[in-house]
Amino acid sequence: MEEEKRVMFGIEGLDAMLDGGLLEKSICAIVGTYGTGKTTFALQFIYEGLKRGEKVVFISLDERVEMIYRDILRKGWDLEAYRDTSLYVVKLDPTDFTVAVNQMKNEIPRLIQQLKATRVVIDPISLFEGLFTDEATRRQELFRFVEMMRDEECTLILTSETSQSNLYASKYALIEYMADTVILLRYVRPSSIAEVHPAAEVAKMRGSNHSREIKPYEIQRDRVQVYSDANVF
Repeated sequence: MEEEKRVMFGIEGLDAMLDGGLLEKSICAIVGTYGTGKTTFALQFIYEGLKRGEKVVFISLDERVEMIYRDILRKGWDLEAYRDTSLYVVKLDPTDFTVAVNQMKNEIPRLIQQLKATRVVIDPISLFEGLFTDEATRRQELFRFVEMMRDEECTLILTSETSQSNLYASKYALIEYMADTVILLRYVRPSSIAEVHPAAEVAKMRGSNHSREIKPYEIQRDRVQVYSDANVF
């Protein structure tokens, strides 16, 4: 049986937890509360693709394009060889319902196909989910979108903030059921007097072995470091 291809995050400890990386053309959800570095993890995934000669697309529903580029430049990553040739950052406006839904359903797939992008990030998908006030419609539209994206020749990262009532679930508790892989980012306090540590967990990974341990990580200036050999407890 032919071994399935892996898509490395470029985060050494995380790739180890994923048994070598994400499965090619799979969908991964990164879920975490504010300040846990969801966008930073996604940017690391994008940058790894650029270094490997891939074409990548970062779709922001939150930050302006210039702010995304600013955040990348702050990491010391050289973008001049990639910008508008293999790296494309796009801002969608989630405030206009009709426009936003049309862009998600039509413009994103068209862009991916035109660019032949192999890595795509949508940050955060929860703003798209929030366009639908009816829970049944939200579930139906998200399912349709995810299934549509499965037809594209890319590995997809979707970020989502956590629910206010459950720090182990996404904001609308939907995307983790539809994604192939779920990476949960959260803060852990080993004891009442200890300092808080950010920790990563691969909560789910269809079709692959993966670590089931919770591992500490650190967001450094130019990279994310997951300490797969360390424990948070």
